[in-house]
Amino acid sequence: MTIKKVLKLIGGIVVFITLPSLLFFGVIYLKYNEELPKGIQGTNADALAVKMLDALDHEAYKNTDYIEWTFKNKHHYKWYKSADSCEVQWSNFKVVLNFKNHSNSKVYVLDQKYNGIEKQDFIDKAESYFNNDSFWLVAPYKVFDTGVERRLVKTENQKDALLITYTTGGTTPGDSYLWHLDDNNHPISYQMWVAILPIKGLQATWTDWMLTDSGAKLPTFHKLLFLGIELTNIKAESLK
Repeated sequence: MTIKKVLKLIGGIVVFITLPSLLFFGVIYLKYNEELPKGIQGTNADALAVKMLDALDHEAYKNTDYIEWTFKNKHHYKWYKSADSCEVQWSNFKVVLNFKNHSNSKVYVLDQKYNGIEKQDFIDKAESYFNNDSFWLVAPYKVFDTGVERRLVKTENQKDALLITYTTGGTTPGDSYLWHLDDNNHPISYQMWVAILPIKGLQATWTDWMLTDSGAKLPTFHKLLFLGIELTNIKAESLK
């Protein structure tokens, strides 16, 4: 087979693979992409945020000291809230994050303590995993965090929704989320305007909740388009 035929064959395969993907992405983009809605900051937005927290029993979450969970069967967490520390495990790695003093974080590879040149890279990766995966677990409880802006938005059906923008902190500051609530102010979904997603306004469900031993309500599953985000092995314990 000549080089010209080989290149033609490769080109055909690339088109065969990429064209359906591009068409699919185009359809999804046209159907779901939305501009970030405008909202109004102030007491009404804060009041709606408080109602959402009350619906979730925020006090029970505040009194929860230890949370354990697994994200998508890949990342495993043991989070000690009062100690400001979290053990993060994936593959053959374990990182004990110290949020107060990052230099005191510890790295283990195959259960052996690691202090090599890649130590900081593993710490950074573990923190990035934590920022993302914990958000899918406790995002509703973060609406009054430092650097958070709250806005009241009226949806097309004239229901109140809560627009949250994280101006600082996390891995990608500037991300925004529009919380949709049921008639009891319990969160049922949010739309995302985040740097990591090319389609703006995609919606993820927040409907599969469990009541933990500490009394805190935590989600077990989210649906994003045709994808599922599963959180398993969830445990939560209160301060003694």
